[in-house]
Amino acid sequence: MSGIPGARTCPGPGEASDLKSPLGAKFREPLTETRFQQLFGDAEQEPELLAEPRWSRLWRRRASACSGPGAWRLLLARLPPLRWLPHYRWRAWLLGDAVAGLTVGIVHVPQGMAFALLTSVPPVFGLYTSFFPVLIYTLLGTGRHLSTGTFAVLSLMTGSAVERLVPEPLSGNLSGIEREQLDAQRLGMFALQLGVLATFLSEPVVKALTSGAALHVLVSQLPSLLGVPLPRQIGCFALFKTLAAVLTALPSSSPAELTISALSLALLVPVKELNVRFRDRLPTPIPGEIAMVLLASVLCFTSSLDTRYNVQIVGLLPGGFPQPLLPSLAELPRILADSLPMALVTFAVSASLASIYADKYSYTIDSNQELLAHGVSNLVSSLFSCFPNSATLATTSLLVDAGGNTQLAGLFSCMVVLSVLLWLGPLFYYLPKAVLACINISSMRQMFFQMRELPQLWRISRVDFAVWTVTWVAVVTLSVDLGLAVGVVFSMMTVVCRTQRVQCLALGLAEGTELYRPLRESHKLLQVPGLCILSYPAPLYFGTRGQFRRVLEWHLGLGEGSKEAPKTGGPPDAAAEPVRVVVLDCGGVTFADAAGAREVVQLASRCQDAGIHLLLAQCNASVLGTLTQAGLLDRVTPEQLFVSVQDAAAHALERLELSGPKTCTVWV
Repeated sequence: MSGIPGARTCPGPGEASDLKSPLGAKFREPLTETRFQQLFGDAEQEPELLAEPRWSRLWRRRASACSGPGAWRLLLARLPPLRWLPHYRWRAWLLGDAVAGLTVGIVHVPQGMAFALLTSVPPVFGLYTSFFPVLIYTLLGTGRHLSTGTFAVLSLMTGSAVERLVPEPLSGNLSGIEREQLDAQRLGMFALQLGVLATFLSEPVVKALTSGAALHVLVSQLPSLLGVPLPRQIGCFALFKTLAAVLTALPSSSPAELTISALSLALLVPVKELNVRFRDRLPTPIPGEIAMVLLASVLCFTSSLDTRYNVQIVGLLPGGFPQPLLPSLAELPRILADSLPMALVTFAVSASLASIYADKYSYTIDSNQELLAHGVSNLVSSLFSCFPNSATLATTSLLVDAGGNTQLAGLFSCMVVLSVLLWLGPLFYYLPKAVLACINISSMRQMFFQMRELPQLWRISRVDFAVWTVTWVAVVTLSVDLGLAVGVVFSMMTVVCRTQRVQCLALGLAEGTELYRPLRESHKLLQVPGLCILSYPAPLYFGTRGQFRRVLEWHLGLGEGSKEAPKTGGPPDAAAEPVRVVVLDCGGVTFADAAGAREVVQLASRCQDAGIHLLLAQCNASVLGTLTQAGLLDRVTPEQLFVSVQDAAAHALERLELSGPKTCTVWV
């Protein structure tokens, strides 16, 4: 590899050479930012673009979008089936999509009714949530293998907020009309839940959240498993309050419902394990949930368990679709605080699953379209008595294992739920609610097993392990909402702390190359007396400006900071000769705020006063714009800004050569 512009072979250890040896063969002139823009930046048109008002540019783009081709492109972007349906492989994919969709639909029926219990609403609302959001995502989503619908964590979060905002009377004796009004009010509370408020969460936070929420689901279902009518606990320490209440009421538990729960778990748990262990051998997963639902319904009907032993059953499922109901905007201030964490969880889980399977099957996900799809799905479906929904790992993996290929599988899933809503609903009249509680618990299997990844996470990143642990403890001890907030804040704090602990690296020229490497690495690196090349690999903002100042003062011998030596990995004799030229590599500075920009301007001023020539290299457009607005060009000239470290170093060597021959040292 050729050296830097004008570089030759570096002398060996202990040898000396004059300063002209790295400057012998010159390939090109060093490129400054100004020269680079003149050569490659189309500088003639740039003033015209800058002179055009922003509103004018936006108007031109809007006008082009309103044209015929522009409208068609917009329609293609917002309705993905128009893109993938013409290229659908009917012979190769249709059977797989049909089998996968029917399989997922069969699972949606019992799971939807079960998760409705977590939400504190009637089971039929779970069927609505398994139909409308799935249909909308099929039309708007870009995840070919994503399965949306009811999600236990969201249902638990929604149920806690429902109980807090619209509590059920303690007496529990409500007429039919009063019960319908209460259920309608409860669903109306979350009709304004907007998925468009969501953003990505870190993986440890999401996994710790779902694992901790699984424990909440398990404990919250204990009263239904034991047949103990207990009020739902909400707020901080709700898990421990529920456990205490269950232990207190344990002597009054129902033997019939306890037996039903034990038999249901004895069937569901082994079937789940068989589906996982023999995933590759089974043509389609065993539908344990629907089998358990049918068996329990038949058993309850033939034995009259609801009348003889007072077993709680689902009851009549209303047929057809609910009438669209607009929410009351007066409730908006009360639900915003609860909607935000649910929106975060919705998009974080859904987008993460979509990205995982997109990478696995080599296709791309449009993040903006996914945001729109989940936002519209939650917003529109909420008008039809649906509670918040998202993609789920269990049904998504089930869809993939059953042979699903595209979003068309969602239509077959909707057909199954639609048949239950229109015709098959009466078959579930005698279904015991204890069976639905068992389905909730068995569906948490994958979330509980996420804890097995902790040893590997400890080996990969101790910081991520700490984020996982703190989030999980906060979710379990406080609540899901507060635990999510604690996890997000703690995760952000770890990012801030890591930006404040970066090391400023002194660079040297690797022998026989044009690469600059940290001096602490075991390479033969050329050092020129009087020249200091520094790389600062962190954002420059108010939190790091103090460290930036101290490190630069020590390296350049400025002020009191030069007396204390931070751990930078430089050679022990780095300060043998005063620094006359410094190259600051800003390639790792992703952004700079006003405080950080003023720190660079002050550094330029101090270097100018000390007779040190400051060169900046690899500043991105955002950082360079911030520095310029802070007044950097009042302290340095455009000729001191370079596009690369190599160009800046070549200019520095030329400047040092004017002072006369010097010796180079090689640090190994």
